[in-house]
Amino acid sequence: MTRVLIVDDEPQILRALRINLQARQYEVVTATGGEQALRAAAQARPDLVVLDLGLPDLDGVEVIHKLREWSLVPIVVLSGRGDSKDKVDALDAGADDYVTKPFSIDELLARIRAVTRRLTDPESVGSAVIGRYTVDLGRHTVQATGGPAEVVHLTRTEWQLLEVLIRNPGKLVSQRQLLQQVWGPTYQSETHYLRQYMAQLRRKLEDDPARPRHLLTEPGMGYRFQP
Repeated sequence: MTRVLIVDDEPQILRALRINLQARQYEVVTATGGEQALRAAAQARPDLVVLDLGLPDLDGVEVIHKLREWSLVPIVVLSGRGDSKDKVDALDAGADDYVTKPFSIDELLARIRAVTRRLTDPESVGSAVIGRYTVDLGRHTVQATGGPAEVVHLTRTEWQLLEVLIRNPGKLVSQRQLLQQVWGPTYQSETHYLRQYMAQLRRKLEDDPARPRHLLTEPGMGYRFQP
């Protein structure tokens, strides 16, 4: 059973999330502050953390930093802070995804499922289907499926960018993280590189590049591979 730590100082949200998650066979642990959350994470060893940023004692971003000092547990931020800087700060601190309040419980559950799939489905990090193509990261091949034999050729940079996204299925990867991993730490402000190469990948892989279904943009924040 997947154990989820919910951290929020609003009793109504804690209760609603506990009921909905337990109804779907999740084990739930709760905390109402940052320090309590850190103690609960150390004691309960959750498989996933749902974290509000506006906590009464520690800021949520600080909680993420402290968790990341010793744990790789996936973190889904659930916060009323809608500013893109807050979202980017949380993602760069180590959060895996960000949902803004007010939120749909179905959307939050979908994000939780996406994160937990990465923990339980080893195949998801080795290959992926994008439109009519199968991407094999191990062999570095992109081939059409169920039709004429067709091979798509990607540049080295396109491969690097695509691999980061595919190895994090369903996860929102910040612009800064992508630039650092693909181009290096001195390129963290060159966001036009991302726009250019993502457009190229969509033209090569998406059935309708103007309405992508798999290589998605989260405006002001980053990009997401949606299986």
